[in-house]
Amino acid sequence: MNIFVGSLPFSIEEADLRESFEVYGAVDSVKIITDKFTGRSKGFGFVEMPNDAEAQKAIDELNGATVQGRAIVVNKSEPKPEGERRSFNNNRGGSNRGGYGNSRGGNDRGNRGGY
Repeated sequence: MNIFVGSLPFSIEEADLRESFEVYGAVDSVKIITDKFTGRSKGFGFVEMPNDAEAQKAIDELNGATVQGRAIVVNKSEPKPEGERRSFNNNRGGSNRGGYGNSRGGNDRGNRGGY
């Protein structure tokens, strides 16, 4: 089972997180998500446990637990439906991410006054 772990202290390391979950059973992998530019933790991560019963027990026991002074959030990770994913690759205009009054978004060179 893939488990989401949120509200992590920025100083926690993957080994520490693994240790917390191994109390409940085998852990396949641990990944703390980091900012790609600074390398700093974003405060959340994922833990993969092969046994669903052990994973559920870890979720039940650790959700709301205090780690380094912070109450963490622990729940089953559910993949986002395909329609909700945001892709920044292959974006050649047409994106309306900025919302600067330019209704067609992206590289619309005909509308310079939309700011």
